[in-house]
Amino acid sequence: MPATLYTEMNDTLFTQLSKIKLLVCDVDGVFSDGRIYLGNAGEELKAFHTRDGYGVKALVSHNVNVAVITGRRSAIVENRMKALNVAHIIQGEENKAEALSALMETLELNADDVAAVGDDMPDTGMFKHVAVKIAVADAHPFVAKQANWITTLPGGFGAVREISDTILQAKGVANEIFGASV
Repeated sequence: MPATLYTEMNDTLFTQLSKIKLLVCDVDGVFSDGRIYLGNAGEELKAFHTRDGYGVKALVSHNVNVAVITGRRSAIVENRMKALNVAHIIQGEENKAEALSALMETLELNADDVAAVGDDMPDTGMFKHVAVKIAVADAHPFVAKQANWITTLPGGFGAVREISDTILQAKGVANEIFGASV
């Protein structure tokens, strides 16, 4: 069993991670802690972890595409993902399985090329299309039972960075220093 920076992982999963060309993530509960802050004037706030941002930028710099598919629409998400050079930002999509299938077809990818990460029921549709099914540490139990990897860190608190680091480690390019945290 290979030892990653975070935990031990079985050989099959580690090998699958070395082949990943696209990481697809939910937003609320994966990039954020799942809470939505609403102000009296209707403004919406979310907290994002800078380590997750660094991990996304590291993946992109090593030619691993990153996409987000979320059921909600938010200018905050659009701005954050653009700042991280996320090429595929799909918002307001309740059928995440369909959205992922269309994206995979557009990018000419198969299940072995893709990893999907989620935290709640709507995310499980994506799992039908991918080889690597990831649940964040604090995911709903139904999601965790379907995953073949559960992160050690919860959503919004470095789970995306853990995934990014582990994919890069599997590809043999972990710990290369570049850029700044965002």
